[in-house]
Amino acid sequence: MSISKFTSTYTRLAAASAALLAPVAAFAQDAAATAAPAAAAAPVPDKGDTAFMFISTLLVLFMILPGLALFYGGLVRAKNMLSVLMQCTMVAAVLILIWVIYGYSFAFGGSDSPYWGGTAKMFLAGVTKDSTAATFSQGVVIPEFIFAMFQMTFAAITPALIVGAFAERIKFSAVVLFCALWATFVYFPIAHMVWDANGLLFKMGALDFAGGTVVHINAGVAGLIGAIMVGKRTGFGKDMMAPHSMTLTMVGASMLWFGWFGFNAGSNLEASGGAMLATVNTFIATAAAIVSWAVVETLTRGKASMLGGASGMVAGLVAITPAAGIVGPMGAIIMGLLVSPLCYFFVSVVKNKFGYDDTADVFGVHGIGGMFGAIATGIFASASLGGVGYVEGVTMSGQLVTQLTAVATTIVWCGVGSAILYKLVDVVVGLRVTVEAEREGLDLATHGEAAYHS
Repeated sequence: MSISKFTSTYTRLAAASAALLAPVAAFAQDAAATAAPAAAAAPVPDKGDTAFMFISTLLVLFMILPGLALFYGGLVRAKNMLSVLMQCTMVAAVLILIWVIYGYSFAFGGSDSPYWGGTAKMFLAGVTKDSTAATFSQGVVIPEFIFAMFQMTFAAITPALIVGAFAERIKFSAVVLFCALWATFVYFPIAHMVWDANGLLFKMGALDFAGGTVVHINAGVAGLIGAIMVGKRTGFGKDMMAPHSMTLTMVGASMLWFGWFGFNAGSNLEASGGAMLATVNTFIATAAAIVSWAVVETLTRGKASMLGGASGMVAGLVAITPAAGIVGPMGAIIMGLLVSPLCYFFVSVVKNKFGYDDTADVFGVHGIGGMFGAIATGIFASASLGGVGYVEGVTMSGQLVTQLTAVATTIVWCGVGSAILYKLVDVVVGLRVTVEAEREGLDLATHGEAAYHS
């Protein structure tokens, strides 16, 4: 056979073989295409969302140190200024360590339990630079490290809020021990119940965008129990106990408002329209509450005070926290206008009526403001009132019942748990300093230094 005939024959055979194999090749390509999604690489975190969450996390830390510390520090007498600063600092530091050891796992460890997250992620087991956490949008993820750190700042600031209720008379060791135990047995379970997909209140459909129940009701109730169980300050009702620096309180409150944008907008977990809605609401609800508190003070006392302005600022921030990414701007304004008269009544009337010594009005502002905000969220979430609307099949009355259930559950869990833990701490280290130390001031008696020198 000549070379030309061989080549011609080979070409015809190759063409025939290709024709016969074409269906097989097509089938293989279809199968590969079908299998491709399953074998696709894991979603890659968006750099913009990651940067947004990084900044939000730092803003919440800024709320604690120096924001909350200065806010509370200005509200106490000069001889106790450093004690409050140190308590806030140490509580934040201890909670940061507890969070990475077991707190993150107890809250978000992946357990099917409706009450706690389990132990799977203790010591941040399985959390690496490559692991991710989902946001609210399908297919969108952020690094799990930044999700864990963002939630860590919430765990750090919540027990620090309680410090203001029993300031000026509690032992430093008692504060640290109580806050560590309280986070373990009260905060972590509530955070799991409200924010984890397997949580009891989450499955009920409770709405809490950024911490009305988890942070503010929790801290407010614990503060009230603490103020009662620790007891009144020596000389309460007789000695002058006015805030020593409204200037520092104003600075601290302003830092809180600034940092609160990370608190609220960051709870959206991504830099999307939901975060911007939370930002708008954090601006205007707070502004409305400041104006409302000033009006109430003017009508009742004849003058609007700077203390009232700072209190209204915090009350507005507290109220809008559970609703930040859920209600519309007009709903946010109404919530801000309504929360201040309510908190003012508890701070100026109820507290005096029952005689408990809540130094920085933690219950009157955070507790009551948080309860109001959580319940009002169920109303103003309605699409007819400008909110994002309810889940299909849920009505306003149904959502209100769920919100009330979440509030009641938080109050009972926190109230009972806090009372037990205060008693335990009292037995172990004692809650109160001596009368002599209290009269001298905790700065010198406990820390051996003074905030101010003549």
